Amino acid sequence: MTNAAPEPTPAAAPPAIQRASPHQPRLVLRLITVVAIALSLFQLYAAGVQPLGLFFQRPIHLGFILVLCFLIFPVTGPDRPRGALGWAIDAPLILCGVLVGFWVPWNIDAIANAVFPRPIDVAVGIVTTLVVLEAARRAVGLGMTIIGALFILYAFAGSRGELPWLADWMPGILNHRGYSVERLASQLTLGAEGIFGIPLGVAATFVFIFVLFGAFLEATGAGKFFIDLAYAATGRQRGGPAKAAVIASAGMGSISGSAIANVVTTGAFTIPLMKKLGYRPAQAGGIEAAASTGGQIMPPLMGAGAFLMSEFTRVPYVDIVLVSIFPAFLYFGAVYLLVHIAAVKQGMTGMSADELPRVRQVLAEGWHFLLPLVVLTWLLVAGYSPMRVGFYAIVSILVAAAARALWTFFSGAPTAAGLGHLALRGLRLTLDALELGARNAVAVSMACAVAGIIVGVVGLTGLGLKFSAMMIAFSGGNIVLALLLVLLASLVLGMGLPVTAAYIVLIILVGPALTEDFGIPLLIAHLVVFWYSQDSNVTPPVALAGFAGAAIAGSKPMETSMQAWKFAKGLYLIPLFMVFNEVIILGGPLPLLLWNGAIAILALVAFAAVLEGFLFAPMPLWQRAVLLPAILGVFWPAIWAEAAGATVILAILLLNRHAARPGDARKIGASA
Repeated sequence: MTNAAPEPTPAAAPPAIQRASPHQPRLVLRLITVVAIALSLFQLYAAGVQPLGLFFQRPIHLGFILVLCFLIFPVTGPDRPRGALGWAIDAPLILCGVLVGFWVPWNIDAIANAVFPRPIDVAVGIVTTLVVLEAARRAVGLGMTIIGALFILYAFAGSRGELPWLADWMPGILNHRGYSVERLASQLTLGAEGIFGIPLGVAATFVFIFVLFGAFLEATGAGKFFIDLAYAATGRQRGGPAKAAVIASAGMGSISGSAIANVVTTGAFTIPLMKKLGYRPAQAGGIEAAASTGGQIMPPLMGAGAFLMSEFTRVPYVDIVLVSIFPAFLYFGAVYLLVHIAAVKQGMTGMSADELPRVRQVLAEGWHFLLPLVVLTWLLVAGYSPMRVGFYAIVSILVAAAARALWTFFSGAPTAAGLGHLALRGLRLTLDALELGARNAVAVSMACAVAGIIVGVVGLTGLGLKFSAMMIAFSGGNIVLALLLVLLASLVLGMGLPVTAAYIVLIILVGPALTEDFGIPLLIAHLVVFWYSQDSNVTPPVALAGFAGAAIAGSKPMETSMQAWKFAKGLYLIPLFMVFNEVIILGGPLPLLLWNGAIAILALVAFAAVLEGFLFAPMPLWQRAVLLPAILGVFWPAIWAEAAGATVILAILLLNRHAARPGDARKIGASA
């Protein structure tokens, strides 16, 4: 491999909002902007000024999202103009979106006081369900719509249902009485157990406000700050750009809410630099995909997962954030170590000082981006609700950015014209952020709305208990096999669903079995399912973040995905450690907590060494063979097995350290 000098880190520009398109008329683009800004302002009002009841907040949010979805995603697709036929289809759907947002809040008293559902409410419920499925097809993908439709068909299958003949096609354990259109429409749209249930409630409150928070950070240039800070901290080390990718992705991943968005944002800078340093293209794309996937499990935001977990488990959001810090540290530590080993094996060097930004300079120019994160953390610890925390975090961004801009302005040669230009630029950035936040929320809100259909059908038919019984039967009561089934199910679901939707579907179906039949504590069961739901980003044959990394790296998608899968192995091991060593999540005596933390780090270091065949020096095959059962021993829920495994791992690692030549060892230690 060559060690060509990498180019300096380019400046990251704020994300551009689509202002022109060959297939979207300017009037439609302006309408999208108006609706998106109106939605963001509505959400800010509900979060920080006047909280609304669930049957006001959720339907109005969904109505806005539906209108925005049908405007952004034409029925003709992104590559063709909508035309008269397209508008003949989309215009009624947009009006249906308005109807969905208007109907329940306007008729809440009549709906609540009706002994039986009114025919008009049932009709609106049917319309709501159909437009939600169509909007999800456009915003999320066909897979989500098919799954929602299959659950609706399942509700109709039964002796008393609309489609009794379908019952003949289902195994006996899945049979149920069946339900009518009226009963299902009422279940899905006239209560809090269907479309307007917990998933959409979380999307319409916590998730949206933090997606908007991320949009404000992006629009004000936080992306450049975090990437430059990562380069300044790690650039001189071996494989510096790859390590910078790990750190920058940890910082930006939980804010962006999407592993793929994280890949294309940070990867646009880190992947070319990794290639110049000597990493193979597939390796560079895989490292970025693995690091970006970790952003979804990184506190404090964790995408949408922490908010959903808090609602499902009734555990305070701040507690979920706190218990997730150490597992996230383990994941990124494992990726970082694998990156370091790859750099040492290939004889890479770091970047020179004149090619890198300086930490002091980066902090001097962007210190104000740290203030919103400090405010966010302080308010969470103080016990404020996540919605109110998000609201004040956004306010703090605006205040910090405005103060910084005014300081810079008055430090120069201030003029009235310059002040007006500064005010206009600030207004434009604010409007861009409001629009970007609403656009970014469309997919997750539609996924949560369809997840509400699934929740409603599962509650109506008792499918969750039946699925749990099937899971026990297939696993034979073995917890490892049960977790393997969850992993396989998450991989299959992840091929057609985004992470948030896959987590919701899985936890509804397998959660009761994991907690009630296998005895896994509720919070750990949710964390395991949430971690496993990330695997579709990095696991072939469908590795979405890996494919995004391959596109930037110019490498083969499957080869890049295999590299991402290798670097993201902590995604599979750390949840297992949570299950068999509950103390790292649930807490316990300090000595036991320290012991479990130490052996977890030791096991992941050993696993990285086995995977790469290298740590301080090349690792012989017999050492790798001995390490594997020792790693299993560390995961075994018995103190004697943990102690034996840790002892063997330490002995092998010390042997490997001793085998390294003194000169190489000093170099390796200096670059770590």
